[in-house]
Amino acid sequence: MRPRILLTLLIALISAGLADSPLALGASKAAAGPAPIASESGPISDEQSTTYWAYAVTATPVRSAPKEHARVIDSVHLYTEDGFPENYLVLAQEVYPGVTWFKIRLPGRPNGRTGWVTEGALGPLHLTHLHVVVNERSLRLTLYRQGKQILSAPVGVGKPSTPTPRGNFWIREKFRVQSDPFYGEYALGTTDYSTLSEWPHGGVVGIHGTSEPWLIPGMPSHGCVRMKDSDVARLWSLLPVGTPLTIR
Repeated sequence: MRPRILLTLLIALISAGLADSPLALGASKAAAGPAPIASESGPISDEQSTTYWAYAVTATPVRSAPKEHARVIDSVHLYTEDGFPENYLVLAQEVYPGVTWFKIRLPGRPNGRTGWVTEGALGPLHLTHLHVVVNERSLRLTLYRQGKQILSAPVGVGKPSTPTPRGNFWIREKFRVQSDPFYGEYALGTTDYSTLSEWPHGGVVGIHGTSEPWLIPGMPSHGCVRMKDSDVARLWSLLPVGTPLTIR
């Protein structure tokens, strides 16, 4: 298995306030210090205060178990529906002689699927301490860093006939909207899929601005999470891809 983040490097980054920036776990082969963290089999992400993620680099099969002949349940995708590089949350790993498997969350229907890929399917792992939560009862979005709230804002979610599905997801893309004021200026694509969505390619639950701010807070959408333009602009500046998302 290629080396992972050294504990001393992680401590240094946290002390410097850089622990939320992309972090290649295999980048410190020559670094001295204690044994690398995440070097044994088991969970590596809690999807709240510590989450690993990676871009896809090879369109390989996703299997139901960390075994070469396990059932194929999907394939790694290199791009999102909008043409951005695809990325995956890495939940756990299994280490065998000569091969390491990663358990990943999968985008697409049905929501909530997970599977296993060999480590060669993904690029270097990145680390984030961010976690974004959408609460459909309070109609608020809250962003946390290592469990501490750093942003909270009202939202609009799916109406009862087209609800915003609940579960564990992540932010897979972010971009500025150029030509449609309905979405505001800033948008983030998630891995949540609804039965009907306002997202241009359909199905994907997005977090975006709105041309109807008077409907927030409320339940006006076809599944997407709407925010007032000033609030989504703040969120967009703080929220990188790979951030875990909980909708409850």
